[in-house]
Amino acid sequence: MPNPNRRTSVVFPVILIALGGMFLYRSWRPDFDPWPLLWTYWPLILILIGLGKIWDYSQRRQIDPNTGVATDPGRAFSVGTTVAVLAFVLVLVVVLWHGSGSIRARNGGGFSRHEIHTVDAQGAKNVRASIQMGAGELTIGGETSHLLDGSFDFREGRGTPEVRYNVSNGTGELSVEETHNGPNIVIPGNNSTTWNLRFGDQLPLEMDINLGAGEGHLRLRGLPVTKLDLNIGAGRVDADLTGDRKKDLDADISGGVGEAVIRLPKNVGVVADVSGGLGSIDTHGLKKDGDQYTNDSYGHTPATIHLHISGGIGSISLTQEP
Repeated sequence: MPNPNRRTSVVFPVILIALGGMFLYRSWRPDFDPWPLLWTYWPLILILIGLGKIWDYSQRRQIDPNTGVATDPGRAFSVGTTVAVLAFVLVLVVVLWHGSGSIRARNGGGFSRHEIHTVDAQGAKNVRASIQMGAGELTIGGETSHLLDGSFDFREGRGTPEVRYNVSNGTGELSVEETHNGPNIVIPGNNSTTWNLRFGDQLPLEMDINLGAGEGHLRLRGLPVTKLDLNIGAGRVDADLTGDRKKDLDADISGGVGEAVIRLPKNVGVVADVSGGLGSIDTHGLKKDGDQYTNDSYGHTPATIHLHISGGIGSISLTQEP
């Protein structure tokens, strides 16, 4: 026989509705990721449910002095627990409404930090820069009066950028790399680390870049880069090497890149060596000369770009500017 005083709970249905609402919101706003939000606030629901159960228990124990029975003998559901869950949902709504800017990192969800680092040349005559990034989106460009203007967006626990610089015998040694100061929590499909590095055009530059996974946008047009070593584990790289050059550029690109697009100048000589397990190669404005690709300016200009591409790149496009 059914117990008329048996309590039912709407807690589970409310939680399902809240989760469904969050993922529906994600379908409207792909840049929103619910997991970091839930990971941060899940202890709150335990606290609220505990308080709700204490309230329900106190109501059941409360005796009416006139009748001598509990004042809450036959409620159909647990009021305190239900109110607690509704309060938790309300907290999530408030956080989403008022704090959406702080819980979404650029190109992904999650609690993020933003840092800016500026480095001056300090009397250096040339600079060697080492850039080590585990995963994310890396953009390198120019247009700054400093040696480096760096802007960094990253999620807590994914790795803090560390910028070091010193000068010895006229050579500046610049290092930009990730240092992990907590658990490296990786959420699939969420790429929240973004580095934007702008270099000055006053000093010759040698660059050693390692990007484990993600996207690389190298806008080196107008930068006096004399040596480029680029290694990318997975993802896509777009390297712009166009523009006039006063000195030779030796560029080595290697790794298991899914796609590489290299933009080359028309009025500077270019010679490219391509080797490794390449899936496909497209050339625009270059001609094949034995095992090499060259443009019409090769051998006729004071400066030359020597390009070496190797590794398991899925596809590569060598495109000469119009």
